[in-house]
Formats: sequence, structure tokens, C-alpha cells
Amino acid sequence: MSFSFFKPSRPKTPLEVVKTTKDSLMALDTKTVVEVKALEKALEEVEKNFATMRCMLSGDGEVEPNPEQVSQLASEVCKEDVLALLIHKLPILGWEARKDLVHCWSILLKQKIGSTHCCVQYIENHFELLDFLVVCYDNKEVAVNCGNMLRECIKFPTLAKYIIESASFQLFFKFVELPTFDVSSDAFSTFKELLTRHETVVSEYLTGHYDEFFDVYEKLLTSPNYVTRRQSLKLLSDFLLESPNSHIMKRYISEVRYLKVMMTLLKDSSKNIQISAFHIFKVFVANPNKPREVKAILARNHEKLLELLQNLSAGKGADDEQFEEEKELIIAEIERVSRLPNLDS
Repeated sequence: MSFSFFKPSRPKTPLEVVKTTKDSLMALDTKTVVEVKALEKALEEVEKNFATMRCMLSGDGEVEPNPEQVSQLASEVCKEDVLALLIHKLPILGWEARKDLVHCWSILLKQKIGSTHCCVQYIENHFELLDFLVVCYDNKEVAVNCGNMLRECIKFPTLAKYIIESASFQLFFKFVELPTFDVSSDAFSTFKELLTRHETVVSEYLTGHYDEFFDVYEKLLTSPNYVTRRQSLKLLSDFLLESPNSHIMKRYISEVRYLKVMMTLLKDSSKNIQISAFHIFKVFVANPNKPREVKAILARNHEKLLELLQNLSAGKGADDEQFEEEKELIIAEIERVSRLPNLDS
């Protein structure tokens, strides 16, 4: 008795995996919502192909991936424009297919052909794909998937630079305040990566777009939403105090407008926000080259400021001793400035 019909089918080659994946993604165009059954079948086909691709890229738990096949798959995905299809079709894919796509995406971006990351190079030639991923934050069904894919892209300086300098970047100021908490949190994670991952890219951007950036950023710091205020204040510290941004910080701490924002945040009902605001406020006060306008504001408000600072404590788990030392120095400097003559004249 022969059992030959149980023989496992020959594994697909990378080229075949890419071809069948492309065909199944293209088939989604021909299926309309009217043909519900046909669309469901097409989506199932995509899901099956993504599972095969995932297996080839990361193994199946028993068999390790073959580096040569992985490399070939990445090359074919670019050659056949499947990378663009993966992004454009994302909004109509099912949950499982999206999950597999996000997993495959991070592996594909890391692949090199010679010294070149082929998929990164493909995106550099099709930057509009990054704009598409950013705009997907407006679609709460796929927002978190797109966020994961964007953060993988941001690991590469050329891709981060494109996003941060594009019109799409401005959308993050809206997305971080979206009403759906998991979407706004994810958008903030991506926003933070953009502003902290590549110091030189960020420094160049802030140098060239100082006014427009901090104009909009001020709205986040004064947002009625507690989470937005707290996160954006912490992020401001993270990138403003980086050494490549020292020239940006010097400019920021010389502006009365931003000193007033920090003074307002020192009075916030949240202890955490007060503490974070103090760490930026102290840089305004400790600046040895304070402009006359900054000194005048400190002098005019010195009584209220001293009262606020005296009631401020480091909070649990913080370095009390260092905090108290810094606070004393800041209090002494405000008292010194308040005694300076002719500041209001």
C-alpha cells in the first residue's frame, strides 16, 4: 500500500513566495466589498502567504532561517515592488496578516545585499511610503501596526531625516492628542523616537525650524490633557539637554515666553509635572548670560517663585540631597536677581 500522496510538497523558493504574495495582494484590487466572499478568500490567501514569508524570514521554531534565502527574499520584495504593496494594502488586511507583516517588516529592513540595506534603499527611492505610514495614525484600526513599522524605519538616519523634515511630521502634534489612548500613546512613542534617536538629524532640524517647532511644541506643554503635558515636558528635557542641541537650549532659555511656560508648569496640580518643570526652569535661572527681560521676570515674580520652590520636594525614589542642593542654588540666584537695580526701567 503506497502512502506517496502524503509526501510533503516542495518548499517554495524566495522568488515563488514573493510572486504568490504579490499576486494575492494585487488580487485585493479586483475584489470589491460587494463580492464579500471573494474578498474574504483573497484576504485568506494573503494571510497564508504572509505566514509563509514569516516562516522563511524567522524560521518555524524548529528550523532556523536560511540567511541566503532571507537575503534573496528581501531583494525580490524590492525588485517586484512588493514593499510598496505591503504598505498600501495594510489598511484592508486582517488582524493576523497585519501582525505577520509587522514581524516581517523589521527583519526585511535589516537585510543587506553587500553593504546596502536593500529595503531601506527602496524606501529612500519611494519616500511617499513613509508619509502613507504616518497618515495611517488617523485610522485607529491600523495605527499601532503602522507605528511599529515607522519606528523600525526611524532606526535608519536617512528615513528619520525625511520624516522629521516632511510636512507629515507636523501631524504628530495632532496625533499625540488623539482621543484613543493606545493610538495617542503609540504616536507619542514614534514622536519621541524621531526627536531623540539621531542627535545630528534633530539638531540640524531644530536649527533650521526653531520658531515653527517651538511655537507648536508650546501647545503640547500647555495642553489641557495631563498625559500630553507630562510626556511633552519630559521629552523636552530629553532632547533639549543633549549636547548637540546646546545652541538650541541657549536660545530657548533666553526667551521670556518659554520661561513663563515653565513658571506656569511649576504651579501645575501634578507633582510630577512640577518636578519636571523645575529641571528646565533651573536652566533658565542658572544661565550666567540671562537676558535683561528674563532677569526682570524673575525679579518681578521672585516672592511667588520662592514660595513655590520652598514647597517643592523631590518625591519618592528621587535623589533628595541633590535636588535640595539644586533648589537652594536656584533660590539664592532668584534672590540675587531680585536685588539687582534698575531691572524694570
